[in-house]
Amino acid sequence: MVLFSGTKSYFYSSPILCKSTASNSNHSHAAHSLDAAYIKRAAQIADNSAGFSSPHPNFGCVIATHSGIVAGEGYLYAQGTKAAEVLAVEAAGGFSKGSTAYLNMEPGDCHGDQSAVSALVQAGITRVVVGIRHPLQHLHGNAIRSLRGQGLQVDVVGEDLKSKIMEEARKSCLLVNAPLIHRATSQVPFSVLKYAMTLDGKIATTSGHATWISSKKSRNRVFELRGRSDAIIVGGNTVRKDNPRLTARHGGGHTPIRIVMTQTFNLPEEANLWDISDVSTIVVTQRGARRSFQKLLASKGVEVVEFDILNPREVMEYFHDRGYLSILWECGGTLAASAISSGVIHKVFAFVAPKIIGGKNAPSPVGELGMVEMSQALDLIDVCFEQVGPDMLISGFLQPVPDLVPVIPSEDETFAIDPSITPYESRIIFFYKTWDPYGAFSNFSPHPIQMPDGSGAYATWSSVEHYYQAHKFVGVDEPVAKDCVEKIKFAKSPEEAARMGRSMQKQRPDLVRSDWEGLKIDVMYRALKCKFSIYPHLQSMLLSTAGSVLVEASPHDLFWGGGREGEGLNYLGRLLMLIRSEFLGECSSPSEITCEAL
Repeated sequence: MVLFSGTKSYFYSSPILCKSTASNSNHSHAAHSLDAAYIKRAAQIADNSAGFSSPHPNFGCVIATHSGIVAGEGYLYAQGTKAAEVLAVEAAGGFSKGSTAYLNMEPGDCHGDQSAVSALVQAGITRVVVGIRHPLQHLHGNAIRSLRGQGLQVDVVGEDLKSKIMEEARKSCLLVNAPLIHRATSQVPFSVLKYAMTLDGKIATTSGHATWISSKKSRNRVFELRGRSDAIIVGGNTVRKDNPRLTARHGGGHTPIRIVMTQTFNLPEEANLWDISDVSTIVVTQRGARRSFQKLLASKGVEVVEFDILNPREVMEYFHDRGYLSILWECGGTLAASAISSGVIHKVFAFVAPKIIGGKNAPSPVGELGMVEMSQALDLIDVCFEQVGPDMLISGFLQPVPDLVPVIPSEDETFAIDPSITPYESRIIFFYKTWDPYGAFSNFSPHPIQMPDGSGAYATWSSVEHYYQAHKFVGVDEPVAKDCVEKIKFAKSPEEAARMGRSMQKQRPDLVRSDWEGLKIDVMYRALKCKFSIYPHLQSMLLSTAGSVLVEASPHDLFWGGGREGEGLNYLGRLLMLIRSEFLGECSSPSEITCEAL
């Protein structure tokens, strides 16, 4: 079955036949196979602009008719150009009507005109298959909802289409936009460490000579890698010893910025990187380093950025804020080790040349990481091997591409509490410490509550946590228990109240009321309901989260919190969602949802 040709044009000028020979009994499998193949193709063509324009989200679109014809293709060439969907529709012409559009990623309405969605709707597309949802939160799910609202059938891989071959197709969509996904989830640009070394693990001789370890074919591949990057980073030592130009002589139109990272600013007055006639250079350094030399570089047009603390994490966060998507590290072993230790390196490209140079003091590609046992070694993920001329290129991820599917603790119970929540489209709001954006949701927040004391009167409690901890011992006819209740009530802080209650529960479990395990959820519920009832601004904050999943992000409390990986029960978050539903009138009465439902 011939599916695609290998052209790299914007789109096909004429339809390409894709005949299926599957029998009717295998129709479903065949349909999944075609869907997977077209999604993979969309991911493949999405990468076509690499090196020709600065890194950007990669969009590809394939339009296929019911009769097995690829009618049109398109991909986003650069920021501010026509959407992939628009180009594919233009290529398909009248064949678009009644056809299926395959998108490697949900369109992003970055310009406010919904051009991608409009193009598909107006062309008469009836079905859209989406590889992954858009990873940016403000765009996540918007186009899918819009398309469905226009009456189109939208199938999302991994949600509506699930099988082994569809998972492989989805993976290709994740990989082609790995830089965007990493940037969206880690708040740093996608960083690739590249180096060339000999078979015995050296990047230069003992004298520092390194020209050339790898072959010309390998060096041409490096130019391609540079073209896929917003910037290239080297250390001061590389500038002093190699005097690199760091150009991208790959035949494309994009040239990355050069970045020099130096602690001491011990750099030569004359260097190829100070020539900014074709591309800019930025030097990042420690605040106050060699001010006179900074002025010299500034006079040449080199930008200097100072940091109070110069480390790879701080530098990457800075360039994330400047909008950089992908960065290539071509540094020596010392800076490479620092970058890896800082957790900012996501992928590695290692060119291994079939040469041996030896030398006890010859440098290696990665410096000291503090590892003393092989069990501490960092394993690469999704490793690929490719022969490039006489060299072997080994590549792989140091950090997996983050999964975009949200992990919702106690998923079924959460949906039962709040039917407005959907598993793939709902935003997850985490709260834990009181200084978090939604820290007021915490049971530790400093909001006094007034609760009935059993005699008809009302007592004031400094926080929900004070009330909760004290009620572990309320009603126990023991002087020590009564004394503990009073001490907790007047504790100076929620943390102190929690410490007292937990300590006494651990030391004297006989003082804890016998019905506590069955009652504690209701105790917390009543205290939270009171808190959000008497503070209008808190109630407004809670209602503003309608449709979102609330997760108490404690990594160690697996009862009230969601845990590290969503393995917790998240009872606190679920109680808040229940109270939110009650305020919104989605539950007729609190008694209709029991603690068992929680």
